Formats: sequence, structure tokens, C-alpha cells
Amino acid sequence: MKKSISFAMALTLALSTTAGLSTVWADSEDVTNLTIWSPTDTQNIEEWWVEKIAEWNEAHPEIQVSREAIDRSDSYAYDNKIATAVTSNDLPDIFYVDGPQVSYYAANGITVPISEYFPEDDLSDFVGSTVAQCTYDGELYAISATESSVALYYNKDYLTECGVDVADLDSRTIDNPITWSELAEIAEKCTTDSYVGTHVIMDHGEGLPYALEPMYISAGKDYISEDGVEAEGYVNSEEAVTTTTYLAELIANGYANVDPITDEFLNGACATMLGGSWDVATLEANADFDWGVTYYPVNDDTKTAVSPCGDWSAAVSKDCENVEAAGEFLQWLMNTDNVASYAAAIAKPATRTSAYETEFMADYADGPRALFVEQLQGNAVPRPRTPSYAVFSSAYAEAMTNIFSDAASNGEVDADYIQSELDTVAETFTEDYETYYAE
Repeated sequence: MKKSISFAMALTLALSTTAGLSTVWADSEDVTNLTIWSPTDTQNIEEWWVEKIAEWNEAHPEIQVSREAIDRSDSYAYDNKIATAVTSNDLPDIFYVDGPQVSYYAANGITVPISEYFPEDDLSDFVGSTVAQCTYDGELYAISATESSVALYYNKDYLTECGVDVADLDSRTIDNPITWSELAEIAEKCTTDSYVGTHVIMDHGEGLPYALEPMYISAGKDYISEDGVEAEGYVNSEEAVTTTTYLAELIANGYANVDPITDEFLNGACATMLGGSWDVATLEANADFDWGVTYYPVNDDTKTAVSPCGDWSAAVSKDCENVEAAGEFLQWLMNTDNVASYAAAIAKPATRTSAYETEFMADYADGPRALFVEQLQGNAVPRPRTPSYAVFSSAYAEAMTNIFSDAASNGEVDADYIQSELDTVAETFTEDYETYYAE
């Protein structure tokens, strides 16, 4: 396997959602000091880390842990720090990495397998999509306490005014989600001078491949082959063009904005939204209208139900001098109670099934939170596991932004243009994979 990293790839690494590695030093011969890097977070999470590290250190004087929280006020600060540390061999023992980047670090030998610290009887308690996302070439390379998902939010008050059958949306099940055509009909009915009917653009970066991938899979083709080596015939397939055309038509018809305003759904500017599991807490605290959530829409022909997933995960670096100590700490960090309390503090679904039996996760027993858990446990599919994912993500986001902008400007969809843009995505992925990773 080719391990050299070009300047372009190093830049891609710096601009992608990833994490880095480690240096271990000991204050005495009897103490192992482990360092963790992870992005800064809310006050609740920062307090959780302080409490948990103090708890571990008191109980394990032979393995002392410290954490460095990396400021993300500059959206690339964390990633740039890691990219620099990779090249200078100045990395922590444990680092956090976004789910789809697990494969990149594993393929380049930057992280080490941790399978032996999470045997099958323990790993089976984690949701399958988490295990899949954290696995590369048959080995577990990372582990996560939380998950994410996307579903369709809807403004009940406004939909009722527009004559949409809200009771029908409320009654849908994971086995009977709404279809693409039903979503388009609702969006058309609810689009006015003050509202757009739906919101499908999470952002113009990783939010695009993350939130939209289930539509491609539901239509019959994922972005990349299951083994992570081919994009040709996948992201630019007939099925992919059909899916992209559907999405672009929502923009061309004015049913969705190509550049949504901040908090478009919360601010009463759109009737429905493909939104994340993290939006529940925000809406509960701030929405001044009645709202609901239903399952991710499915392709009309296949009816295949799929939902996205993935979150930040802990990995052990190749430079960790005491992998056994790091593995022991991760076993403890990812136990049921710690996973449950962390998930509750950050307001995300927990990865462990047993976490939902604790008091920490009582809010996930019913309502919108329960729906997201149901999707994660029932039909979640991780993003492609390939070391070239960051290159793919950037190329796809650029192509989709171009396609959506063209649709918005012209008020119509050009299928040939879509094919051309998706062909470029496939070519960009292929060039990177064959240059750095092909056998």
C-alpha cells in the first residue's frame, strides 16, 4: 500500500474533519502519562471531561490522563494542529477523529488497531453503524460514545394552514416513511413568498454528502463501492444522476433555498427540513411553533429506508508508547455509564444499547429522540469507508454546490451538466485513490 502523502493530500487533511496523534512521557518509571486531544465543546462537555479524568486518575495512579481541548473558533484550527503534528511526530496518545476519516488514518498507519480492547461480547452492545464506521480492513481503529442522524422535521402549524395532512406525517413508521414525491408535493404546497417548502442543504461542505447520502442508497447506488475503492459507476451512475436531479429540481422550482438562512426552520422560513438529531434540543428550547419529526424519505420505486450516521470517535496513535494503557483507559471511558452520561451532556444519541437503560437517557424513551435512535438501530448506514473520503467529500460538495447554483440561476435542471459534474467527482476520487492507496 502506498503511504506517501502529497502536498495536496496534506492540505486536504488539514481542511477535513479529522484528528491526530501523540507523544508519551513519564514522570517516573511507575507512571504512564496519556494525553488526549479533542475539540473544545459546550460547558457541559468540558465539565464532563474534567470530572471523568479526575475520577480515572484517582482510581488509577499508575496511568495518569490529561486532555488538551483544541479551540475550534477557527473552523480549521483543530485539523491544522493535527496535520502539523502528523508531520512533526508530535502527537497525543489518544485523539478524536470524525467518523468518515477513521479509514484515512488507519490506511496511512497513523492509528493502531484497538480490536483486542473491545471483544465481540462488548462490541455487540454498540450500534452496528458505529462499529462499521470505526472499522477498516477488518480491524477496529476507533470507538465512539455518540452517534448522529438526520430525519425530516415539519412545522405542524404552518403545514396545517397549507392543507397538509399532519396526522398522516405523525403516524408514519420506520417501515412506512414518506416518499420523495410526497416530500416534493408538501414542499410545493407550502412554498410562498414567506416560506420555502423544504430545506435540504445542511451546509456546502461535509453536510452535503452526510445528509444526502441516504437518498442515493435508497435509489440503488451509494457514492462509492462497498470496498471503498471505486467511485466510477457509483457517484456518477444513472441512479445517482436521478437522485441529484430530484434534489436540484427542489432548488430550481424554488421549493428550497440554495443558500439557506441560519436556522431556517427554527426561524419560520421553511416548512420542512432535513435536519440533524442535534436539532431536537434547539427546537425544544426555542421554537415558538408546534413541530414534529418523521423518518428519512425514501425513493418511490425502491422504498428502501436508509438514514445517515457518524460522529467523533477516539483512536490510539501509532506513537503511543503504552497502547495497553491507552486501551485500558478507552475500555473504561466507553463503558455504559460513561457513554450514557456523555451522550446526555452533549444531547446526542448514545452508541451503546445498554445506555438507554440508564437514567441519563430517559429522554430518549419516546418522542423525536426515540425516532432517531430507532433509525440508528434499524437502517443507519455509515459514510463510505475509504482513505480517500476527504477528497471525495470536497469534490462532491463542490459539484453539488455548482449543480444547485445552476438550477437556482436557470430555474431548470440540466441532466447533462449533472452528469458532467458527477463524472468529475468520480475522476477526482479515482485519481487520489489510485495514486496513494491502490495495491
